[in-house]
Amino acid sequence: MDSLKKIGVIARSLDSISNIEFKEYSLSKGQYLYLVRIGENPGIILQDLCELICVDKTTGSRAVNNLVKASLVVKKTEKTNKKNQLLYLTTKGEELYKVVARENEYSNNVALKGFTEEEKTIFNRLLDKAKDNIYKDWQEVKNGGKRKY
Repeated sequence: MDSLKKIGVIARSLDSISNIEFKEYSLSKGQYLYLVRIGENPGIILQDLCELICVDKTTGSRAVNNLVKASLVVKKTEKTNKKNQLLYLTTKGEELYKVVARENEYSNNVALKGFTEEEKTIFNRLLDKAKDNIYKDWQEVKNGGKRKY
């Protein structure tokens, strides 16, 4: 099995686990990712959030609006640029963020079980390199480019 298939299996497994475990909090598929990124970046604007998650603005907007309806996120208009809506977690969102962060830490520990500190460092460095490579392609395709296979 090649590297991307293995990464895909890991990503789908963790996504599936999260969707099952977070169902009791009425978080629908993938919403926890938006919640976490907003919690890590209070006051982030939608465009920057979408860039972080690598989704188009329509998908990001729909997810954020659902979090607003669930009273987990609030939008505040930026004073210097009225077009920008700053995203913040509500008190309810902050409580759920803590649960999601604990799950993330647990999953990270499970994934890296048996790794030495040096292996963890190398693994993270290699994943960053792969992420950066793919991010460049995503940017190109998102902006109308076509990859050459």
